[in-house]
Order: sequence, then structure tokens, then C-alpha cells
Amino acid sequence: MGTANRLRCDGCGQPASAEHIAGRVKRLEWTTRWRPVHITRLFLGAFSPLNDNEFLYAQGSPLLGAAQRLLAAVGVSCEENSAEVAQAEFQRRGFLLTHMLECPLEPGIDDPTALLEERFGFVAARIRRSLKPKSIVLISRLLEPLVETLERAHLGCPIVLHGGKPFALEDDEGGVAVAVATLAQVLALSSAAR
Repeated sequence: MGTANRLRCDGCGQPASAEHIAGRVKRLEWTTRWRPVHITRLFLGAFSPLNDNEFLYAQGSPLLGAAQRLLAAVGVSCEENSAEVAQAEFQRRGFLLTHMLECPLEPGIDDPTALLEERFGFVAARIRRSLKPKSIVLISRLLEPLVETLERAHLGCPIVLHGGKPFALEDDEGGVAVAVATLAQVLALSSAAR
């Protein structure tokens, strides 16, 4: 079936196959299980990782990659704890991870900027009406073109950036370790200030 005949996913706006929708429902169920009642920090990425074991809320496998980097930045060890213990600690602190595109990028999408811009209104409304965090931490360099738009959107809370840019927790040219350490430092300072 060609992409022209597919429905668009309500979580990412991409043309969606049955497998795509099944993956979205699975990630939604996993995330709902670990959503805190009151969100102190909303970590906002660009799009969900392709591999389940990199999705922070995945069940039944050790957490790797993107999930492991975020947990390290907030001081939760997934090496010393099981995935479930790490997820519970993340939740207990009032943290929630979500993405502008709640699904992985479909093959053939080289530049997700247009999709991210298209989804902005939906995500901003969800943040204001449903999530209502005390702060938002941008964790993907792909969100950099949207920083000014996010800041003007009156989301009801401050946006945490580093030098006016998102923390780049993606795996790119070894800068990830620096991004994780910088985010950890910024979060520690802002927690101490409270």
C-alpha cells in the first residue's frame, strides 16, 4: 500500500501503516503506566526512538541509548537498577518524557523539521491543557528551530535550555557525553535553587 492511501497517525502526523499504529498504541500504554500525577519536569524530545529498548518506558528489556542517557543526566542509574526500578524513580521525581512526534520517523524522511513544525500546535495544546509541567527541558538539537516558537507559546512554565539551545542527547559525534553532563549540572543547580 502506498503512503498516499494511508491514514495519518494522530501522534506524529506521518502516514501510518497498521504496524505504525500498533507501535504507537504500545508506546502510549507504556508511557501512561509511568506518567506522574503532577509533572515537575517535562523532557521533550523530537521523536520517539526506533528501537524499543531506547524508549524510556519500554517493558521487558534493559534500557539503552537515548533512555540510558536521559536517566544518567537525571541521576538515575539503569545499570545498578532494573528498568522498572529506574522508571519508577523517574516517575517518583515527577519527570515525564514525551516527544513532539510520538513515533519514530518513517523511512524516507530526511528532514523532520516540517513535521515538527506541523505538530507544534498539537503539542503546545497538550502541554497547556493536559500535562501542565512546572518546567520543560528540551533534549533534542532537532528542536532548535522551534525554540523561539516554544518560548512565545505561553506554555505556562519556563523552558530549560543551555545557551539558548536544547540539550543534544542524541548520539552525534561523541558530544553526547558532554550534553549529558551539562544537563545533569543544570538540573542539579535548578533543584538546589528551589
